[in-house]
Amino acid sequence: MKDAFGTPQSLLILGGTSEIALATARRLIARRTRTVWLAGRPSPDLEKAAAHLRGLGAETHTVAFDALAPDSHETILGKIFAEGDIDMVLLAFGLLGDQAHDERDPVAAVRVAQTNYTGAVSAGLVCARALQSQGHGSLVVLSSVAAERARRSNFIYGSAKAGLDAFTQGLGDALHGTGVHVMVVRPGFVRTSMTAGRAETPLATTPEAVATAIELGLRRRSETVWVPGALRLVMAALRHVPRPLFRRLPL
Repeated sequence: MKDAFGTPQSLLILGGTSEIALATARRLIARRTRTVWLAGRPSPDLEKAAAHLRGLGAETHTVAFDALAPDSHETILGKIFAEGDIDMVLLAFGLLGDQAHDERDPVAAVRVAQTNYTGAVSAGLVCARALQSQGHGSLVVLSSVAAERARRSNFIYGSAKAGLDAFTQGLGDALHGTGVHVMVVRPGFVRTSMTAGRAETPLATTPEAVATAIELGLRRRSETVWVPGALRLVMAALRHVPRPLFRRLPL
């Protein structure tokens, strides 16, 4: 169960090598989190991440999980929940893709969409049902400001995140009153290995800043978290820019 400050004792990360997720895990372990499950594709990086968290004092397990294999999600995730209650699920897997390349390769574009949206729908529903059976817990989903309005430079990724964002909001409404807390996190450009070499957008942030915002959101039981917070106002304005003018913006 969570402590008085909303810190989960047990944490399941879907996307176990995500830099944002690992920064969040480090922050929560420093508070009270004692058990962490890292679910992701088997790799040296996944094992390295687990060893790192163990070194911080958390009992850490790795689980083979593939967002693109939804038929396996119920079995794999069900086994984790069968080991004991999970206080928080952090859905952090995603694929940025390469917009210019993916526009010319529909198969690659579909892979971006399936990873960011359909894989998350499957895993999200399985975890939501398990959390509801417990009667408590938080499901935190990493969306993106890209979900707010499609931009020429990343509309494949953005459209998938828009679907994920809407799905998560609806899931939160469906679970309202069940004891399960659902929170959407919308970071702007985050400086990670996934975005290395790409031009930064204004108000760029870091995995550590996103982790701090997630922890604060858990304490407040927020439904939506923007990182940094100023992006909420920026995107509110951009949503209302006429399309002819929006096309001319360097976005």
